[in-house]
Amino acid sequence: MTSVDRPEIPEIPAIPEILTVLTTVDAAEAATALAHGAVAARLAACAQVGAPVTSVYRWQGAVETAQEWQVLFKTTAARYPDLEAWLIREHPYDTPEIIATAVVRGGADYLAWVAAEVAG
Repeated sequence: MTSVDRPEIPEIPAIPEILTVLTTVDAAEAATALAHGAVAARLAACAQVGAPVTSVYRWQGAVETAQEWQVLFKTTAARYPDLEAWLIREHPYDTPEIIATAVVRGGADYLAWVAAEVAG
């Protein structure tokens, strides 16, 4: 196939980098409050509160086991610093788990919706 025979590739609209951001708290009410607060402040487009999980971790020299609720936020890389700062300020833990993971693929309409919700 020569360059003349190549089909034209349509341009894909640019979508900002989308992240999922995970944190955990020790009560369902705290998880819901963080989820609601971040969405209301447009730091996240949405957030899901997961059922309790059992966490095992080392804290202050001892191995601890606790029931926690996970909160998974969807935001953009551009809004992440604001979401992280907000979580640190609002989180009930001294050292909260805040882990961001890049979304490498997703439905274009959904990803565009996430970007639009945290942009304005």
